[in-house]
Amino acid sequence: MLSRVIFVLGGAASGKSVFAERLVARSGKARVYLATAQALDGEMRAKIDRHINRRGTGWTTFEAPLDPTPALTGLRHDQICLFDCATMWLSNQLLAGNDLNAAQSTLLAGIAACRADLVVVSNEVGHGIVPDNALSRRFRDVQGRLNIALATQADQVVQVTAGLARALKGELP
Repeated sequence: MLSRVIFVLGGAASGKSVFAERLVARSGKARVYLATAQALDGEMRAKIDRHINRRGTGWTTFEAPLDPTPALTGLRHDQICLFDCATMWLSNQLLAGNDLNAAQSTLLAGIAACRADLVVVSNEVGHGIVPDNALSRRFRDVQGRLNIALATQADQVVQVTAGLARALKGELP
């Protein structure tokens, strides 16, 4: 049985998206994928295509690189949504020059207003070295704050490392 909001956190290529996709598929609810990535180059297009192919059919997809709130607030109780991922969403906000505090507040309000079960994926970026440039340090700091806020709001938090999941908050789903 899923909690209303599950936050799945892990490093890059840790298996967090696969874990989250399986959670959603097991739910038996109508599956929604809320995509935040933008195919700005061939490498990202290939990654997006891999994710689409891995998920297979039976998903309704909304692309929301900057404002997922309309999609989140439009979902129904009989649906489950995979928001993949908060890190890409935050990158989009940062590169667009948006007010990150306001954007984060809007995102958290959208999650709170969402009637569907929700699985939010994000990258843990605080385990590495201190970045050598100001933009990277700023991103690491705002990503850390966003992750803290998402974990606080979530009913369950799961960390995925090397494809293995462990519960940080609540029980392992």
